Amino acid sequence: MSTPATFAFITDMNPGTIVLIVLVVVLLFGGSKLPELARGLGKARREFKRASDEIEDEVRTAMDEEERKKEKEKQDEIRRKKIEEEERAKIREKIESEERAKIASKSPENPE
Repeated sequence: MSTPATFAFITDMNPGTIVLIVLVVVLLFGGSKLPELARGLGKARREFKRASDEIEDEVRTAMDEEERKKEKEKQDEIRRKKIEEEERAKIREKIESEERAKIASKSPENPE
């Protein structure tokens, strides 16, 4: 059975140390203030947890956004290359047809 990380420090303490800590807390705060202190600690813990979750969500969102941006840039680059290749093919076809026309006009069958 594993101990939660929040109470891991307690496993290193012996029972006498734990009793001493409880006695000091009771003497310092009194029995009537302990529930109020526990509520305050609980609220602080929940607030800390909420804030850390928000930060984690913001970081995760930023990372996802960066990944989407990189993927979009990659797709844009692929599209640009495809368009460039299509344009090159059109230009090659045009040049080849012009060359064929020149060769055809210079052939002995069509004397000028």
